[in-house]
Amino acid sequence: MKALCWHGTGDVRIDTVPDPKIEAPTDAIVKITASGICGSDLHLLDGFMPTMEKGDVLGHEPMGEVVEVGSAVTHLRKGDRVVVPFTIACGSCFFCKKTLFSCCDNSNPNAEMARKAMGHSPSGLFGFSHMLGGYAGGQAEYLRVPYADVGPIKIESGLSDDKVLFLSDIFPTGYMAAENCGIEPGDTVAVWGCGPVGQFAIKSAWMFHPGRVIAIDRVPERLAMAREHGNAETIDCGSEDVYERLQEMTHGRGPDRCIDAVGCEAHASGSLDAVLDAAKAAVMLTTDRSHVLREAIMCCRKGGTLSVPGAYVGFPDKIPFGALMNKGLTIRTGQTHMQRYLHPLLRKIEQGEIDPSFVITHRVPLDEAPAAYKNFRDKKDGCIKVVLQP
Repeated sequence: MKALCWHGTGDVRIDTVPDPKIEAPTDAIVKITASGICGSDLHLLDGFMPTMEKGDVLGHEPMGEVVEVGSAVTHLRKGDRVVVPFTIACGSCFFCKKTLFSCCDNSNPNAEMARKAMGHSPSGLFGFSHMLGGYAGGQAEYLRVPYADVGPIKIESGLSDDKVLFLSDIFPTGYMAAENCGIEPGDTVAVWGCGPVGQFAIKSAWMFHPGRVIAIDRVPERLAMAREHGNAETIDCGSEDVYERLQEMTHGRGPDRCIDAVGCEAHASGSLDAVLDAAKAAVMLTTDRSHVLREAIMCCRKGGTLSVPGAYVGFPDKIPFGALMNKGLTIRTGQTHMQRYLHPLLRKIEQGEIDPSFVITHRVPLDEAPAAYKNFRDKKDGCIKVVLQP
């Protein structure tokens, strides 16, 4: 089959690789009909995620049709249309029983590798390094899905792929980010990053009835999308001082809830911390550029909450922990506990509360994925969200 494969920093290619096969009785094989390119995929393209190997198949936002199931699979059958969440969970361990699915104890076969880096291993992830399982991803024609009775959600209505595809990652991720904030009615919510996850964090924040949502980015088309589809006020961080502007907008108090939807590849113009980050990253002395995390800590009101759905991969430094502690901030983080959110958010789509397809700007065949990755990374041609169609 054809698949998009990682070959090194800045180098992704369409290769011909072996078709996936059933390896355990709990597996299923899915023929991919659509797969998204995620902002987290750019961390792989840019070489920030360790333990990638040449030939690794990328992608963790897939959906398609079940073409084969293992002997122990009872919830799926051949012909079912499914969305596959990016976290792989067994459904039966201590953490899965607590619905902390991205902390699953059993789905990462390379758990010892992750333990050495993080203290404990999170769940396995599709297409996201050998430290997180070495699983082939879904930017391909076919995908092997472990624990198939636990992960995929069946789409039994006539909803288009465009409307349900993002249940695989970015809609639940944005929703959990908003939920983690503990938004109270009337709150001011500030969202750093208006990429795909940020857009869904903005849309989801309104579901918790804040008074206002403020979106922060430097890319005009992303800010325009946040205004048009997210009803957000906006700050252009390329031309405005974010701290000063937020203090002005909140009469010196700061936003009640802050969301870092940027993660480890933050950009900033002119700030000393961002210059130091860029210099250290250029010589591989750091894997994380953490300007947004620092800025959100400084901007958030006393006693407020900071939610971090943005992916970090290593040891970010220069964190103003004194401000964090003395201001009494709460931080909530984590890969999304996907299986917790699939059915409730599918109902929101079915009931017309949200149409996730608003975020799509580009649809391309799988063969054009390498160019699409670079357009997305470089923010060319108004590229905010790419859907690949094998």
